[in-house]
Amino acid sequence: MTLLKCYCLILIMLSSAFTFAQDTLRIGWAGSPDSLNPGVAVLVEAFTVFDLAYDSMFSIELDGSFKPELAKSWSVSEDGLVWTFKIHTGVNFHDGTPLRAQDVAFSYLFYQAHEDFPFLSGYTNYFENVEAADDETVVITLSEPLPNMENQLYLLYILPEHIWSAYSEDSAALEFENLDLIGSGPFELVDYKQGEYLHFKSHKDHYLYPPHIDEVIFQTFSSQDVLVQALKTGQVDMITEMPNTAVISLRNDPNVALVSGAPLAPSLEDIIFNVIDPENCPEDDGICSGHPALLDVTLRQALAHATDKQQLIDVVLLGLGTPGLGLVPDSLGDWFNSDLEDYAFDVELANHMLDEAGYKDSDKDGIREMADGKALSFRLNWPNDSLTAPRTAELLGQMWGDVGISLMPQALDPDALTSVCCPSFDFDIILWGWTSDPDPGFLLSILTTDEIPTGTSETGYSNPEYDALFAEAVELDLKTP
Repeated sequence: MTLLKCYCLILIMLSSAFTFAQDTLRIGWAGSPDSLNPGVAVLVEAFTVFDLAYDSMFSIELDGSFKPELAKSWSVSEDGLVWTFKIHTGVNFHDGTPLRAQDVAFSYLFYQAHEDFPFLSGYTNYFENVEAADDETVVITLSEPLPNMENQLYLLYILPEHIWSAYSEDSAALEFENLDLIGSGPFELVDYKQGEYLHFKSHKDHYLYPPHIDEVIFQTFSSQDVLVQALKTGQVDMITEMPNTAVISLRNDPNVALVSGAPLAPSLEDIIFNVIDPENCPEDDGICSGHPALLDVTLRQALAHATDKQQLIDVVLLGLGTPGLGLVPDSLGDWFNSDLEDYAFDVELANHMLDEAGYKDSDKDGIREMADGKALSFRLNWPNDSLTAPRTAELLGQMWGDVGISLMPQALDPDALTSVCCPSFDFDIILWGWTSDPDPGFLLSILTTDEIPTGTSETGYSNPEYDALFAEAVELDLKTP
């Protein structure tokens, strides 16, 4: 169930300290990358780091449009199947090795070869062949024409073949920690300590984006209050996230400039129910310990009716959000289905549905039970670096308590949460979220059956009809200029 969509990314800058003449930019955040290996990383903090350290064929602008990065020029065959790219020359990796078209071809084929990568392999699904015609030319042959080729390439970071070729076989690609993070991007890693900090220095010779500052330091803070205080005291120059409850105090601080606007990548927060069918439980990684009552669509619909999204938005986000209707948020514009109707907040209806479905409170303790006596008491987890989930969990406990549902709340380290989530399905309910590409393809793919064993389909939802519709969703009109 999509809980809400946050439409404001809050960026805070200490105006007295932050200028482009400054040697070091200090950034505070509440999280930390789960991995420095682009193949296995899942957290947004990791991809923030990758964008600094690596180049891609295209980059994304603040308005969601794409801009050529490593690609100097390109052409497309009349049938839309063959894309030929000329890349910039004189590009070097951080260790001084030249970046060539062979590195690009290696990277794309590397991602494609590892279907167990949670995200990046999916962007190569339509790649029939990738080859380097020479040091400056990459040729990609598709299995069918794609209307969103730029979107397929902007997250496929270019890896140095001379390093990664040693880790391309079997589980080596998954196990490689990549602690040196050698890329060709505008910043190169100096030092890193998981859960504490990352220190980057500028790659002054970058062919396209030579940095205006010398260093960037990301520092992880233990709580949102400490994070905000670090900004106020000047310990950091900016923070990438903050509790909305801090907006008022920071707006009135003479040393702080608060900038609010549409995010580069639209985000949403959702309530993840474990609905994995035992027959679809992943053979190698699956535990599938979800509460059996969550498999009942009537119960899930009743919980939707018992959820006051507007109260959550008003209390948790101070009104800075809109109710979510699906995985595709309204900030994706034309891709959003405005005809969707939300479940009305109606506690009386929710109670009636649960009564009719046979969930009674037989022992009068305020908690309903299944027919076999198993109480409707669900584990509720969230990442402990979330700024909004603790209050959301508290409010959900109150709302769902009104319909006889009990929650057992517990925050987990993001890595621990990932391990119980996907694809082990060792949970009942999780509060987490997604950020989106400008194209909805990835978000829509989350619900496909094929993504269950990869862990991307974190609910375990499986519907053959949906799978077929998704497979038919991409179409290119070659007559359109």
